[in-house]
Amino acid sequence: MNPDKARIAEQFINAIPHCKALNMTLTDIGDGVAEMSLPYDLRIVGDPETGVVHGGAVSALMDTCCGAAAMSHPKSPSSTATIDLRIDYMRPATPGQTIRTRAECYRITRSVAFVRATAMDDDDTSPVAAATGAFTVELK
Repeated sequence: MNPDKARIAEQFINAIPHCKALNMTLTDIGDGVAEMSLPYDLRIVGDPETGVVHGGAVSALMDTCCGAAAMSHPKSPSSTATIDLRIDYMRPATPGQTIRTRAECYRITRSVAFVRATAMDDDDTSPVAAATGAFTVELK
């Protein structure tokens, strides 16, 4: 993990109260790539009968991870905001399992970073969700 990029991303994540409340963790960061995890917690279960994590928690994880990936791009400044984020939920996350997200900033212009991400639980062959988004940047 690049120490400078990790420090910036950690500051970004720690500045967002819901990231701390959800116990999100930055697990890796590189040039335009970020990985984060969200541990299973009964407080974020959306359906008490099944124990499935609420989609809003998955959405928050993916949005934050995408923002971190945009910020870590070599051409990006140290701040960003979500312009647009589309999330396709493919299946419920397995109750009791940590949800991991990997995001990649695959294109950046003077004003917009384009990012894609995948959320997984322990089953790496079947994604929980996929996201594509656009984030603000201001290149000089």
